[in-house]
Amino acid sequence: MEEHWADLVADELLKLRMDHRIATGITPSGPIHIGNLREMLTADAVRRAIVDKGGEVEIVYVADTFDPLRRRYPFLPKEYECYVGMPLSMIPDPEGCHDSYAEHFLQPFLESLEILEIPVVVKKAHEMYEKGEYEDVTRVAMQERDRIAKIISKVTGRRIEDDWSPFMPLCKGCKRLTTTKVKEFDGRVHYECSCGHEGYVSLRGGKLVWRVDWPARWKILGITCEPFGKDHAAAGGSYDTGKMIAREIFGIEPPYPIPYEWINLKGVGAMSSSKGVVVPVREFIEIVPPEIVRYLTIRVKPKKHIDFDPANLLELFDDFEESLKIGERSSQLSMISGVRYSDVPFRHLIVVGQIAKWDVEGVLKIIGRTYRVDEVTRRDVERRLRYAKRWLDVFASEKLKFEISEEVDVRQFDEREIEFLRKFADELVEGMSAEEIHNKVYEVSGSIGIKASKAFQAIYKSILGKSYGPRAGYFIRTLGVGWFKDRVESLLKQTSPL
Repeated sequence: MEEHWADLVADELLKLRMDHRIATGITPSGPIHIGNLREMLTADAVRRAIVDKGGEVEIVYVADTFDPLRRRYPFLPKEYECYVGMPLSMIPDPEGCHDSYAEHFLQPFLESLEILEIPVVVKKAHEMYEKGEYEDVTRVAMQERDRIAKIISKVTGRRIEDDWSPFMPLCKGCKRLTTTKVKEFDGRVHYECSCGHEGYVSLRGGKLVWRVDWPARWKILGITCEPFGKDHAAAGGSYDTGKMIAREIFGIEPPYPIPYEWINLKGVGAMSSSKGVVVPVREFIEIVPPEIVRYLTIRVKPKKHIDFDPANLLELFDDFEESLKIGERSSQLSMISGVRYSDVPFRHLIVVGQIAKWDVEGVLKIIGRTYRVDEVTRRDVERRLRYAKRWLDVFASEKLKFEISEEVDVRQFDEREIEFLRKFADELVEGMSAEEIHNKVYEVSGSIGIKASKAFQAIYKSILGKSYGPRAGYFIRTLGVGWFKDRVESLLKQTSPL
């Protein structure tokens, strides 16, 4: 079996040293979504692999709270136009429930990381700058402005303006980062702003531009590995400039890179907080078990994109259950502590939950016809049944939703369908497997000259009052052969003898 990608990365890192700091960084400019989560889960898969191999490792999550608001995003009210250019940490929460705009989007994400069992050391960028953690590297960057400009120009192929600076002062007048220009540096930074304000700030009174900030944080935090999106990994991108600045300006080796592809939302494309194309992490993990959320990313090599369709997650559940059963590494790296799976498939819970109207005892009674119900099964079913109902309510297509009809109107059946149901019910026997029941549909429909598709529709109409539903053999097996026979018998009583 091919070695898991996380183990291969861990092996490479442990050849270099036995202790590591893996960096992650996401800007809380909008709802932090499952596309962002790929960075965190990539880091955590490697962390777990390093621990399994005897190494020491921690993940540092840098929340880019000092980044400016780039524009008024579609989800923001018009009055937020006035905050464009200001640091996210200084902008009010649009809903008034947190201390700042940054905290509003950051807090639910950090709560999600706990549920997903991703342990992180949290560093907030605005606090790092305010406390002086960037002060020494910022001084070096200002002193080496010309060398840095040459590196960026050489790597990107673009001309650097004569008045370019690696530092963006925070205007004391309008509180913006994006409208200031550095005029002079003599230990303090002399700046002027397009708002008309002019003044001085210390090296704690602003922030480095991204292409310099990134390698600076590698030095400050002692980073040895970092996953990052493919945009940063492109030729001439910020990793290319970052690794040169790290070596030539800050005197360190750049971290081991793990570039990753995007998670695409089916029919929409790559998720984006600023465009509002998102499935927020906090909402998603209330609907989908954390081990499945982890598995979505961990099973795929970082350089392969992931197509994500919330309505079609049953295949992902199937894959995870099979992976867990055969002991694959992807499911091992995805599993949550204290969780034990029974043999009951998630698909089964979707159907049985609806039959039993989500009553746990009713579900366990039905499951007991097919599976041994012990304490592990009970706990597992209670836990995953909650997710099954939430997923069905929020994401599932209407075709998966059903309600057993109390009464069925015989007028929706023609004579051939009634004939099929009578003969089919007669030939069903208690103890038949789902596959045997399924095959019996073809056998009986063929014997009376009715299309199999019409036969299946007759079965669904007799149970649900509509022409589609769960897989018929499995559905009848779950409901009980005796139950189905009684249903058909009551239906036949409404008909005159043929």
